Amino acid sequence: MTSAAAPLMTETPSRDRDRRSILGDGIAFSLMVGIGESYLAAFVLAAGLGEVAAGLVATVPMLAGATLQLVSPFAVRRLGSHRRWVVLCASLQAASFTPLVVQALAGDVSLALVYLSATAYWGFGFATGPAWNTWVGTLIPARERARFFAQRSRWCHAAVLTGLLGAGLLLEWGSADRNRLGLFGALFASAGLARLVSTAFLARQSEPLPLAADHRHVSFADFGRRLRRGSDGPLLAYLLSMHFAAHVAAPYFTPYMLDHLALSWTQFTLLTGAVFGARIIALPLLGRIAHRRGSRRLLWAGAIGVTPLPVLWLLSDAYPALLAIQIAAGIAWGAVELAMLLSYFEHIDAAERTGVLTIFNLATALAIATGALAGGALFSAVGGGRSGYAALFVVSALGRAAALLLLRRVRDVAVPEAPLELRTVAVRPHAGALQRPILGTAEADPEP
Repeated sequence: MTSAAAPLMTETPSRDRDRRSILGDGIAFSLMVGIGESYLAAFVLAAGLGEVAAGLVATVPMLAGATLQLVSPFAVRRLGSHRRWVVLCASLQAASFTPLVVQALAGDVSLALVYLSATAYWGFGFATGPAWNTWVGTLIPARERARFFAQRSRWCHAAVLTGLLGAGLLLEWGSADRNRLGLFGALFASAGLARLVSTAFLARQSEPLPLAADHRHVSFADFGRRLRRGSDGPLLAYLLSMHFAAHVAAPYFTPYMLDHLALSWTQFTLLTGAVFGARIIALPLLGRIAHRRGSRRLLWAGAIGVTPLPVLWLLSDAYPALLAIQIAAGIAWGAVELAMLLSYFEHIDAAERTGVLTIFNLATALAIATGALAGGALFSAVGGGRSGYAALFVVSALGRAAALLLLRRVRDVAVPEAPLELRTVAVRPHAGALQRPILGTAEADPEP
């Protein structure tokens, strides 16, 4: 009787520790997102490296980083543990802020080194994603995941917003200081420290199960076949086309607001906070709409909503109008990405989700980087200034409108009442956030 009860007594503290650690990791990681990479484009602008460089720094390194993540499945098998790989990559992601801190404090910024740091940030960040998704799904029972990760998401969203607003207020407070780059150094140091705290929480989590034998490798050929299939192909084709068109203009939102319109740090931060906050507040309602009306209607509504957004930036410089546009943008982009993720990841076999997410990240990053490079070339060809921004925003809106044609072949799918939860991996001033699914919450709850 005593020997049978012993395992039950030791299991509960371990499970409680895992839950606290998963929550702590999420909050610390979210603080890093709000404080750190979100202000990288603004750092490039403050260093005087130009508008095109500031636009590309948030996109091109993401592609290189998404390519680096392809080693993740092999590294996990080599180490024999998801936990070891995730902790290693999280530590290296924290270290990627070090060159930024050193340059900012020295007041001598090298664009090549900034891009290298951003590539390392995205590479190690993306590399943790699929492995973390697989690992964390073994720590929380399937029937409890939706509620647990919904609560965790609320804490994480609050942490992102806290980091975002706190960093903006610090920059506003020190805007008259000659050593403005030093403030960015303080922000990047805080972001690296937050990721180290997140890493410590990751290291505290257990790994109760060995590597799952049923997690299948998904090759590029497999992913290509998904593109040609009737259910997946049109959806992915729209997603990639839309990301390309959107990022002709999106990376240049920060230079447009800070340099061209000369907004203060407080005004810019509030615009970013408004689009993020609107997106997060609207997500539960958008999820209920998808459940009742289907993912296709939600996708169409969001896609139509995001189409004219860049042109609206040109119509008025009045701050209340810009704030209203940002709130609408947060809701529209939230609808697009939630509908797309629900349609795609809810109906992929659990054994393939990690592999599909890896290639999905790469394909999305490729579309984003290609669109940003095209936008930078167009901006330079037009000669920059107001004309350059007008060209970017009009071309982007036309591209988004053309992408709507691909939605005609997207099929509707049934959406469960408790949809998968999302994790914020970056804050984007034009859309609110870059989010990825927590794949374990897409699994159906087992029957009691």
